[in-house]
Formats: sequence, structure tokens, C-alpha cells
Amino acid sequence: MIKSTIFSVLLAATLLQVHAQELYMPRDIKKAYKNETRSLDGRPGKNYWQNFGRYNITITAMPPSRDVKGVEQITYINNSPDTLKRLNMKLILNIHRSGAARFFGAGADYLTDGVQIDSFKVDGKNKAWNNTTASATNQGVGLTKPLMPHDSVKLDITWHFQLSKRSGREGVIDSTSFYLAYFYPRVSVYDDYNGWDRLEFLDAQEFYNDFNNYTLNVKVPKNFIVWATGTLQNPKQVLQPEYASRLEKSMTSDSTIHIATVKDLTDKNITTQNDMNTWTWTANDITDMAVGISDHYDWDAASVLVDDAANRRASMQAAYLDNSQDFHHSVQFGRYALGWFSHNWPGVPYPFPKMTAFQGFADMEYPMMVNDSHGTDMSFAQLVQDHEIAHTYFPFYMGINESRYAFMDEGWATTYELLIGRTEVGNQKAEDFYKQFRVTGWIHDPSTTEDLPVITPSSELRGGYGNNSYGKPSLSYLALKDMLGDELFKKALHTYMSNWHGKHPIPWDYFNSMNSGSGKNLNWFFNNWFFTNYYDDLALKNVTKTTGGYKVDIQNIGGFVIPFDVKLTYTDGTTETIHQTPIVWEKNQKQTSVNIKTKKSIKTAVLDNGIFMDADESNNKWTAK
Repeated sequence: MIKSTIFSVLLAATLLQVHAQELYMPRDIKKAYKNETRSLDGRPGKNYWQNFGRYNITITAMPPSRDVKGVEQITYINNSPDTLKRLNMKLILNIHRSGAARFFGAGADYLTDGVQIDSFKVDGKNKAWNNTTASATNQGVGLTKPLMPHDSVKLDITWHFQLSKRSGREGVIDSTSFYLAYFYPRVSVYDDYNGWDRLEFLDAQEFYNDFNNYTLNVKVPKNFIVWATGTLQNPKQVLQPEYASRLEKSMTSDSTIHIATVKDLTDKNITTQNDMNTWTWTANDITDMAVGISDHYDWDAASVLVDDAANRRASMQAAYLDNSQDFHHSVQFGRYALGWFSHNWPGVPYPFPKMTAFQGFADMEYPMMVNDSHGTDMSFAQLVQDHEIAHTYFPFYMGINESRYAFMDEGWATTYELLIGRTEVGNQKAEDFYKQFRVTGWIHDPSTTEDLPVITPSSELRGGYGNNSYGKPSLSYLALKDMLGDELFKKALHTYMSNWHGKHPIPWDYFNSMNSGSGKNLNWFFNNWFFTNYYDDLALKNVTKTTGGYKVDIQNIGGFVIPFDVKLTYTDGTTETIHQTPIVWEKNQKQTSVNIKTKKSIKTAVLDNGIFMDADESNNKWTAK
């Protein structure tokens, strides 16, 4: 019996691997599987590796001056089997330089001189640096000696930059409120399928970072509060006792504690009254750090239980202008989101010690931070915060290459935004908004660029980027959930997340993990949703009387394998809804039939795709003659 079971498992795994090869795979990705850094069963291969850094960073900001100075030491460890003669450095803020490649135009308020390197040392030896290259969000650095496998190199860097006046993902929020993101020179990712990540950062695309350990010191004048990724190491050194006590109490409080109010801020006695205070933050096994600074933002906090087994709570904090009514609810909105995501979808305990919502202009995620804009619609404000917090899992728990495969994180955040939204505002309102915000623009736009395959690298997209990153992949995840059912879908999803937590998955790792986790060959489904130019459009072709009922013939004009409802009205006035999952398309993706057992006579039959909006609804109804 044991031998038979083992044989069956091995046979199933072998069949899944064979089937996994049916999906198109680029030559560089094939090489990774050949080298066994990735496995066709969905797991990292026996030769998988990824590089790692220890970052010790100190920055000084003195608002209202927009000038920021930085000093850092990076210890970079080469875990690859390759000898590295050069490093590639990422300098994201050089996107602000005149002449940098961008999707969108840049006015005077956006432009700066970018990152100015004052000194750059490799293992203590000075290296020349070119501060004038216009499109230098990447810059190579020659090493004094080759970096051998499993060896390390130390980089000492001093730099400065000026914050952009036109705040987006980072920059000046107001004269004494700043948001700092992507603010430090970093070593870019060197991976097993692409080598150095040398993609230029374009202003509409996102990021790809290694998991590193960070110590971050932020030096600011007295009366300025700092919020950042990670855990504040010295609250009693930078805060007056009353405010340090309020912060500590918030760590176990369900109710919102107002750590700093308008009155407190006006009294200017929140922080230690040194000329300069150094706020120290640490975070390990994380992909980035971000910082918010202000001398007039309210500060709220509470906490929520996120891990029942460990009895672990996470802090939820908010920093905002007092007249922004939506942000007065941010802590409780966030508590609900952290708890819901931990216990429902994805059903993985929130992995970090805290989350902070900072009022800015970006509606953008960072590890343990969201930079969200102020809005008057409370439901939309909650949805935006939900979406950005959902990114905790993709790309921060899973080290997604957003630059090339944005659908691997934006599609999931969009999916969770809908699922949690149903519990917040009800199914109808959440789904109506999902359709309006995520589907309508695509399904009613027949442009070629809108129907490009989802697998198309995000770095190669301009038109169609939004649909390929958000709406279409989200629909694919929801279609798969509908087909597998919640229990099996979650099992497969957890297999994927367990396989690749803290690592760098690519789409084929997702496909293979879901195959293994579900115990099913889903490649027909993945090929349909990710490798084709399909869209959503069904047609009800005919309703035929049969022995014992009717046969409803449905044609799949658009091509995507989507769930749908057949809504029947009988001549006696009664109604019935028959749901079909995408499994009905497995054998024939162009047409299917639904057999209806009934003794009644059908008056009308209507196809309803729900959130899988139909491009042409004129052929979705049949009426008996």
C-alpha cells in the first residue's frame, strides 16, 4: 500500500512536469530550468540561489530644505555560482533628471539633478563616478577584484539629492512634509534567468529588489516625527515620555490611540528637544525601505491580531493632515484589512510588525508603508488602502519582478481588493465598482494593445499596461478560484506562496506551483488566460428541446474560459439560475452546451457573465417563439 501510494505520487508529479512543458517558455527561462535553479514541480530547484545585502544607511533631512544627504555601507553577498567582475547599481531618483527616459512628460517641478554621488568606495578603495549620465537609473561599477561565489564585497557611499517638488511616489508633500522612497543607491538584482536587472526605470513602471537586512537612521530637527519601514528601535530617545507611552500602548490596543493630535503638534513638545534627533529603524528580510517626515501630521495607532497560533499582533498607524476626514478612519480601516487578509484571503498571517498609512499623493505601496491620497469618498478611500496593503503579499512577501511581470502582484492586489470589498460594502456595490474600475475600459475598447497576451513583459508595454497588469490577471485568478472551489484554490495558492516566500518567482513558478498544489493539470487554463489575445464574449446560440429538458448551446467568441450563469424564466413565471465554472471549456474552448433537466417550458434564457463582462451582450438572450 505504501509503495503503491508513493508510486502514484511520483507518477502524478511526473505527469504534471510533462504537462508543464506544454506552456510556451522563453529560451532564457528554459535555461533556468535546465540549470535546475527552478523546478517543474513549482518549487525552487536544487540549485536555486539569490544574492543578499546588509544595508546600513543614515540620511539627514532638514525641512523645509529639500536637500537630503546620505551615507551608507552595503555588504553585498554573492550567493550565485558566477564570478562577478562588476555590479549594477540602481539609482531610481535619477528618473527626475532632465533627459531621463519616461512614459510621461516632466515639468520644472518634477525635475532635479537626481542622485549625486559624493564618494564611492569598493572595499575601501575610491571608485570614479559619473554624475552626469542623463538616463542613469542603472550604472555599472567595476570591482577592484572579482567577487567570487559565496564571497562578499563592501561598498561605502555618500550621496545627496534634492526632493522633487512634484510629489508622486516620492517627493515634497508640503513645505514640511516629505515622503522618501527609492532614496538610496542599491545593488540591483542579479538572478538566475536574466543576470543583472538593467531595465531602466520608467516613471509608470514598478520595481524588482532583493531581500536584504536594513538599519536606517533618519536625522531630522526636533519637532519632526518620522514614520518608516521597519521597527523603531529608540522611541524613548526620540519621543517625550508621554508620547512614547502612547505608542507603546497602541501596540496592544484595538481602539485607536491618538499619539499626536493638533494640540500636541501646536505645543511642539512631542519629540526630544535636541537640535537634531536620530530615529533608528531596522527591518530584515525585506525588499526596500521608505520614510515619511512631518512636523504637523496627526499620528494615530492601534493594533490587530494577525496570527492566532503565535498570538501575534501587528501595529496599524496613520500620519495625516487633521482636515483629511478619510484618514481619521485609516487605522480602523487598516486593522480590518490586516486581520481580514490574515484570516481569509490569502489566509496567510500578515508577516510584518506594522503598517503605516501616510497621506501623500501616490496611492502606492512600500514595505510596511502606503502613500495614499486624500479623498472625500470613504468607500473609495478604504478600497485604495486595502489594495495597497494587499501588496504586502505580492510583491513584498513574494519577491515579484514587477518590472517584467506586473500582473504577478497588481493582479492579486486587485483580486483581494474585490474580495475584501464584498465584506465591506456588500457584493453588489463591490462588484459594480470592480466592473466599472477594472473591466469596462478594456472590454469596450477593441484596440489591439488592449488584447495583448498577459504574459507580455510589462517592460515592453505602454498601451494595455493597465489591463494586462490589473484587470485581466485578476479575472484569471477569480476564474480559477471559481473553477477549483475555495478550498482547493487556497491549497494551491498556499503551495505557491510557501514555495516562493522570500524568493523571486516568475510566472512559470506560479503555473507549476498551482498545478502541483491542486494536483491538476491546469496548463490548458493558463495557456488560455496568459498566452492568447482573447477577451470576454459569449453568445447564446440556441435552446433546443430534448428528452427530459433542454440543451443550451453557447459559443465562446472572445476566447477566454470564463464562468457564467444561465438565467432561465419558465412560462409559469418561475426562475432558475444555473452556474457554470470554467471547467466546461476544458475539452472545447470554442463552444459548450448546458443540459437542463426540467419538465417546465422555458420562456427566456439569458447569459450573465457577472464581473466577466461581455463585449457584446446583444447575443446573450434567447426567447421562445
